[in-house]
Amino acid sequence: MPEPYPVSHTDAEWRSLLTPEQYQVMRRHGTERPGSCALLREKRQGRFNCAGCGQPVFESGGKFESGTGWPSFDTPVEGAVETETDRSYGMVRTEVHCARCGSHLGHVFPDGPPPTGLRYCINGVALDFEPA
Repeated sequence: MPEPYPVSHTDAEWRSLLTPEQYQVMRRHGTERPGSCALLREKRQGRFNCAGCGQPVFESGGKFESGTGWPSFDTPVEGAVETETDRSYGMVRTEVHCARCGSHLGHVFPDGPPPTGLRYCINGVALDFEPA
């Protein structure tokens, strides 16, 4: 059995801590509607934290406009996220989740800008923005 995350809650506790949309995305591996989150247009300096536990997961300096309809980043905060293979919906993708609470954040793709070449395509409802 996998080790528990440093921040863990029962399903009922997650339901009470998150909005219904956050719960669907973060705990049930859902996806928000593209273009629906205000963080897509966030341009200020600061950091993006996991909405489930508050852990910093992305810095504003790594955010870029991908044209996909979801906030995109080229690099996470070191040690803040983990990945695993996602075979849902008849495709193979790499899921990104918070290393502190296990909440689903989005997916990472190998089509991002230099220098990493990665595009972390993240559901905005899974993030809280903290201005610098």
